[in-house]
Amino acid sequence: MKKQQSGFTMIELIMVIVILGILAAFALPRFADFGGDARAAAIAGAAGAMKSASAIAHSAALMENPPAVGATGSVDLENVPVGLIYGYPSFAGIQIAAQLSDDDFDFDATAKTVTAKNVPTDKKSTCQITYTDATSTSPAIVKLDNSSC
Repeated sequence: MKKQQSGFTMIELIMVIVILGILAAFALPRFADFGGDARAAAIAGAAGAMKSASAIAHSAALMENPPAVGATGSVDLENVPVGLIYGYPSFAGIQIAAQLSDDDFDFDATAKTVTAKNVPTDKKSTCQITYTDATSTSPAIVKLDNSSC
């Protein structure tokens, strides 16, 4: 009587390993760097928070009696004073209004930019938010650049 073999031969196992290796080599570049996507999402979320906070602060300024829409002023959001310029948050005020943390973001008051803490130095100029204070003729502007995070 002949014994029946069960299981895989050595050649079959080696072929499966080779095929899996080839598939992994093609899939790895697509999934290797999630850091850039995460930084882009974080900075986009912060820009959204800044736009919303600017609109909320402006609405609160308009509801004041008299409206706080002069060259300077302040409005209380959740019992926290937010500095205003022409009815919109100043650069310092937008940080408070949007509740952006110094632990997560770097704030450059001179250039009025916000970058995530973990952005590599060579990518800071293409992964940032630029905030332009309001003037007497235009509202505050939040400009997002996350083209290369």
